[in-house]
Amino acid sequence: MHKDASIFIVDDEPVNLKLLKKMLGSIGYDKLSLFQDPRDVLKQYQRHRPDLILLDINMPHLDGFDVLGQLKKLNDPLLPPIVVLTAQAGREYKLRSLKAGARDFLYKPFDREELQTRIRNLLDAHLAHRLIHDKKNILAEMVRQRTKELSDTRLQAVRRLGLAAEYRDNETGSHIIRMSQSSMLIARAMGWSQEECDLILHASPMHDIGKIGIPDQILLKPGKLNPDEWEVMKRHASIGARLLEGDESTLIQMARSIALTHHEKWDGSGYPNGLAGSDIPAEGRIVAIADVFDALTSDRPYKKAWNTEDAVNLIRDSANSHFDPRIVECFLQVLPEILAIRTQYSDSEHNLN
Repeated sequence: MHKDASIFIVDDEPVNLKLLKKMLGSIGYDKLSLFQDPRDVLKQYQRHRPDLILLDINMPHLDGFDVLGQLKKLNDPLLPPIVVLTAQAGREYKLRSLKAGARDFLYKPFDREELQTRIRNLLDAHLAHRLIHDKKNILAEMVRQRTKELSDTRLQAVRRLGLAAEYRDNETGSHIIRMSQSSMLIARAMGWSQEECDLILHASPMHDIGKIGIPDQILLKPGKLNPDEWEVMKRHASIGARLLEGDESTLIQMARSIALTHHEKWDGSGYPNGLAGSDIPAEGRIVAIADVFDALTSDRPYKKAWNTEDAVNLIRDSANSHFDPRIVECFLQVLPEILAIRTQYSDSEHNLN
């Protein structure tokens, strides 16, 4: 017997409450909450979930059917069994009670042993159900934690690979932090969901992973590339896509899309595939702006950093040619936040986290 079970008893007659308390107490149930006013049941139920409820039907203010309706609206996946105890005989009351959510039905005056047996059986079933429910929740939490661990591991791998590529032509690696944060801000301004914004934040650091395959004499050349060298340099987009292909995760799929398309241009003059307009995936169009702006305003082996005004003017003037005009508008909308990110993650801070 579950002596520690919590039971609510709801009846407007004090005599009935005392009788039921005595009957249940005599067999070891001592966690009993007595309610003479049915209006108190819902509030106390929400504070202290009972394991079983004994409920009268005919009561002032709220009848038993009203109480059943209040409890049903909670959509509690572990609603305790409710036993209706009433002097109202007849099939109509019984069926209405059962349809309203009662688990059992007993007429007053009830047989003591029958009541005790039914309560014991209902508690056995309810507590077994709760045990199964708790185990499911524990397993679900274990799966959630394990999934998060795997996701975190994948994110770390993505970040480190992105840094590995960036170190080849950027001394601190801060560029990918600024660029990915900026990409997320632009995506948010475009109305992307939080999940989608998080995805581009974590996928965009892989945008230049293909630079791993570009020879140092080209990648680190301090001057302008000649036409042949430029053709080699442009291969990094396709190399990056090949490095990231074959993984079914949404993170790596977006990273691959960004690596392949962030050098495409709105007017079709970009590389590697000459895509134009909306044929370029949105993530590629977003990263294109974030990447170019940060590159313009950063020192590189082949150039000095531009000032902010000149870089913003170039982005604005390149709408409808290099960049998607709508994304340019979103970039300008979040520009103050992007500039704050540049300050927070300046190259001099050597911040790689």
